[in-house]
Amino acid sequence: MSVEHEPVQDALLRTRVDGERHATGYDDETRARLAADAAAIVARYPQARSALLPMLHLVQSQDGYVSPRGIAFCAAELGLSTAEVSAVATFYTQFKRHPNGTYTVGVCTNTLCAIMGGDAIWEELTEHLGVGHDETTPDGAITLERVECNAACDYAPVVMVNWEFFDQQTPASASDLVDRLREGVPVAPTRGAASVCTFKQMSRVLAGFSDGRADEGVGAGEPTVRGTVLARERGWSAPAYPDAGEPPAPLDEDAKPAATGAGPTPAGQQPGADPKVGAEQSSAQHAPSTPADTSDEAAGRAQRSDDAKES
Repeated sequence: MSVEHEPVQDALLRTRVDGERHATGYDDETRARLAADAAAIVARYPQARSALLPMLHLVQSQDGYVSPRGIAFCAAELGLSTAEVSAVATFYTQFKRHPNGTYTVGVCTNTLCAIMGGDAIWEELTEHLGVGHDETTPDGAITLERVECNAACDYAPVVMVNWEFFDQQTPASASDLVDRLREGVPVAPTRGAASVCTFKQMSRVLAGFSDGRADEGVGAGEPTVRGTVLARERGWSAPAYPDAGEPPAPLDEDAKPAATGAGPTPAGQQPGADPKVGAEQSSAQHAPSTPADTSDEAAGRAQRSDDAKES
């Protein structure tokens, strides 16, 4: 598969005109197609405005970012102001406010990935590509991101390309990966789909339109299922939860709580019952258990506290 990358400057010129604040909008054919897709998205929700997040992915699949005309389109379709749409678009990092590359390469530098080599991978790629966080290579191929967590700690260090996993990477393997992407050479994720789609294609999937690849490849690799395999080999099983399946005993409405002088019954505890481990209980309800609790000084503090409450 050969992919042509649109240079960043060309993408800017395609959607913005010198002297104008916003792009001129979609042509009739594009707008009709987007409107049909938008109608399908809105139909999933009881209120139209709830469809805003997938709608933003939809316009991002068209323009490669959430463009001014994309914001205007979402606002018109959902009966919102452009300010309301912009407020949402600027909150989530998956929505780009400037042209994105054909591939978003995210390097996890959160704790586990960092100590396993994620920081070294990040430093290598920033130098190798000549760009920093949320910046795009001049050829329009790669937008580089520093990611807080890719939710794949058992495969650290992890790099993602358009949210497809590339596990247990090294600085050298990551450099080779981005070189292949820039050259248009097909790359296969470690898990999941058999190949990596473009940023625009991925955005359409996030808008809720399946590309038919959800069941491709391996979903859970060896590290993920290691605990299950060990449990089966060694005959381990989780203990039954106490009182599992047994409904709580009905409360006798005629029963009266025992007079303990300990104050109101804590939440989750039946009247008159001994406090249970984990039940809510204030410090004033704790029974004296140490010499410090029963000393004259402690008694004086308790009395002064009671007096203050009554005053």
